[in-house]
Amino acid sequence: MDVTVDTDNPQKRGVPADELSRRLRGPLARLRRRTGASLAFAGRVLPGNAPRIELFSFDGDLVGPLRGANLDPGHGLGGRVVGRARAEAIGDYVRSPLITHTYDEIIRAESLRAIVAAPIIVGRKQVGVLYAARRTAQEQLGSSLDAVVDEARAVEQQLAVADVLSTLRTDDDERDLSAWRTRVNDSYAQLRALADSVDDESMRARVLEIAAGLALDAPEDEPTVRLTPREQDVLALLGAGLPNRAIAEHLGIGVYTVKDYVKALMTKLDATSRFEAVVNARRTRLIP
Repeated sequence: MDVTVDTDNPQKRGVPADELSRRLRGPLARLRRRTGASLAFAGRVLPGNAPRIELFSFDGDLVGPLRGANLDPGHGLGGRVVGRARAEAIGDYVRSPLITHTYDEIIRAESLRAIVAAPIIVGRKQVGVLYAARRTAQEQLGSSLDAVVDEARAVEQQLAVADVLSTLRTDDDERDLSAWRTRVNDSYAQLRALADSVDDESMRARVLEIAAGLALDAPEDEPTVRLTPREQDVLALLGAGLPNRAIAEHLGIGVYTVKDYVKALMTKLDATSRFEAVVNARRTRLIP
């Protein structure tokens, strides 16, 4: 059996393990609840001409042999999923004629039988595989397969948003943003000081109202705006300055759907423009 473990050389890996693992915690836990799986786990595709899969993130009871296993391209269910770039389901792993049985030893050690898996693809590049497995054989796996695909798509969208933001946000952008926030905070302090010197109460109240609108450094402890996960994705890309069409392309949704989300965000953030929505979102720390 050709299973190797390589945990000492992170430079040879693709998506950083800690980043992907953080994104997978919620999906793996949801997969177990949605499918009744004994074990939900994930592998990430390691870089190379013949990419291997490292199994590294798990939710559920684990005996041990799966953790850190590196799977060869084209072998086992994970290799089949990566090779075909589509989700697959196997009702009884150790008896299936559809796969190579290179990894039967570790699968038997974990007592796994029915397994479904879906690729995680970002920017047309496969970065991982999401699995849900039962310790009993099962013929009907359609709903489990749908759940794995749903969760894989959600992870893809989160990674796509993070990738876009890291690409667009340069050191110069950060310095410009910091300088802008400094100017805004200075203006806030000056307006507060000016209000103290104004005798007219109505004028003083108006100056304080304007100052309150600039108080970027005084958000509430708990956000008063509740956004759905997809609204958070759209807002993050909106804050990065992307137009509707680019947001739609990155999230794999329609332009008109993006417009609906933007309208909903403007309503929730009490804004009359996209720019004001972003400013209000930053003030309440919904985005950095």
